[in-house]
Amino acid sequence: MRIFISAGEPSGDLHAANLIHALRERAPDAEFVGYGGPKMTEAGATLLYPLVNLAVMWFLSVFLNIVTFIRLVVRADRYFRDERPDAVVLVDYPGLHWWIAKRARARGVPVFYFVPPQLWAWAGWRVKKVRENVDLVLCSLPFEPAWYHDRDVPQAVYVGHPYFDELQDRELDEDFLKDQEADGRPVLAILPGSRTLELKRNLPILASAAAKLAEARPDVRFVVACLHDRHKTFAEEIIGQTLAKDGRPGPKLEVMAGRTPELIRLADVAWSVSGSVSLELMMEALPTVIVYKIRPFDLWVARWFIKSKYITLVNLLADAELMPEYLTAVDVSADLARWGRTWLDDPKARARATADLAALRHTAAQPGAACRAADHILAWLSDRRVAVAGPSATAYRGPHDRVVDLESIEDSAERA
Repeated sequence: MRIFISAGEPSGDLHAANLIHALRERAPDAEFVGYGGPKMTEAGATLLYPLVNLAVMWFLSVFLNIVTFIRLVVRADRYFRDERPDAVVLVDYPGLHWWIAKRARARGVPVFYFVPPQLWAWAGWRVKKVRENVDLVLCSLPFEPAWYHDRDVPQAVYVGHPYFDELQDRELDEDFLKDQEADGRPVLAILPGSRTLELKRNLPILASAAAKLAEARPDVRFVVACLHDRHKTFAEEIIGQTLAKDGRPGPKLEVMAGRTPELIRLADVAWSVSGSVSLELMMEALPTVIVYKIRPFDLWVARWFIKSKYITLVNLLADAELMPEYLTAVDVSADLARWGRTWLDDPKARARATADLAALRHTAAQPGAACRAADHILAWLSDRRVAVAGPSATAYRGPHDRVVDLESIEDSAERA
């Protein structure tokens, strides 16, 4: 069995790698070829192109890379024609993947979409592309199958979000945590995103917010989580330029690469760019403000297409703004500083935010998505249509043990 699999972002690369492992456990002779990143390579896939290195966002960035995308579609089409894979699996990253799905369908290769794009939130008319070119949608959020079914896409099933698989199995560096905790100061974690453009747009706001908060709370320690050393260097440049422009003696922002899980565990409060990392913050029940800065033109266009109430996965799961969020084209550093000070100054406010996130974690964190997705894919390919068990409502388990008494949560809910 040969499967073409494609992922275009670091998170998708990790999800794809876990799916490869799950498929290989069930089909040891399976071969995997496609577009992706280092995690897929480690899982045994042969990469035709390192697509993760080309992670782009918004309209202009896509346009500037259009020639590369066209070449990738042509290359995938030739592969489908010459090698005749048994299946194509796409992981998030719409745009390019729509075209790959269309070429696979034209070549008679079944298409599976794992972690599908959030069409219900943004440009829902694109569901026509799913209806025409995708054989099975492996949904990551519990309300997605009904949304697809209502739009004449019956081939949609809920498998859960693969991020919970990764969080359950993740091991933290306990020695590093012990050394950092010895500092004793309250910690605010800054998560500026995994894309270079996200750092460029959001980190200046986050650095300005740190400078504002430090004026009121000079005891706070600020730690910045970066994906790798290249981003670390870039982040340090942005922070230096931002604080110099602000004209205030800004606080020290400690930038660390490859330490995101540990910094989240270490933190008392967080500011984060919107993305799947919000699920990790929820797992830690960490009070967090979400920010996503885009250009005014992009924001104007986005307002015409965005249909969901929230931009953050955690808030969508809760159907409430558990994490204050700002999709913005302006500087909201004062708002971030205000939230940071509220949670750091008021233990009761911080406890309420933590309890709300822990209650959602208890019901929404359901590991096993990659295994369920693999079962559905292989069942479809074998045409057996066997029943595959869905996520359990009480499946949360794992190492993320930020202390919150569930009885106190239930008592709080009853009082509310």
